[in-house]
Amino acid sequence: MERLPLENIVYFGDTARVPYGVKSVATIEQFTGQIVDFLLKHEVKMLIIACNTMAAVASHVVRARAEAAGHLPVLDVIEAGARAAAAVTRNNAVGVIGTPTTVNSNAYARHLHALNPGLRVYSQACPLFVPLVEEGWLDHPVTRLTAQEYLKPVLAEGVDTLVLGCTHYPLLKPLLADVAGPDVTLVDSAVTTAEQAAQRLQEMGLANPGDPANPASYRYFVTDVPLRFTTIGERFLGRSLGRVETVAW
Repeated sequence: MERLPLENIVYFGDTARVPYGVKSVATIEQFTGQIVDFLLKHEVKMLIIACNTMAAVASHVVRARAEAAGHLPVLDVIEAGARAAAAVTRNNAVGVIGTPTTVNSNAYARHLHALNPGLRVYSQACPLFVPLVEEGWLDHPVTRLTAQEYLKPVLAEGVDTLVLGCTHYPLLKPLLADVAGPDVTLVDSAVTTAEQAAQRLQEMGLANPGDPANPASYRYFVTDVPLRFTTIGERFLGRSLGRVETVAW
């Protein structure tokens, strides 16, 4: 929204079936296909896989459907995060924190090694972070203790870069930066993804020139409990969401 203020955005949050990070690959692939089909009905011009778990194990499902729908561009947060981490590391030691499914997929390590075979990648699953963020415990003693335990083995490897490999984790950025210390750079793939989206839209001639009479529209679709989603969503965005629509599956 900040990087592309002229673009209309359709957001889909599968609130009835999250978290994805502890589900099987087959289940995530099935859910992913449903979501992409739904978004394509809204005539989107680009698909962004904004969930690390989905990007880790089901990006092929998104890309196949996007190709069949007319070669729609597809971006994902893992590729963006890996690029950013490879660019900022100074000692070639990169830590990755994410959900169990994302970490077990080894997707970040594969992307990072493709960019620089000399990188050493140390991954850590952090399954408790998502519920803590959703509880609003962003700077709570319990969250701090949890972060210290999770980061201990990664920091012991001497990493100078830490990839926040889940879209919930940026809300913990101040706490994680404090626990990791000043010598570790945190990488938030959201910023890189937004930059990539802007660049790709320009390259493909798909950028919206904007119309002062018709400001950009935002539609939010969820599969359950819009009230809770609104509370958490406004905490993430720092702005009002307005109307949230529920999809019954």
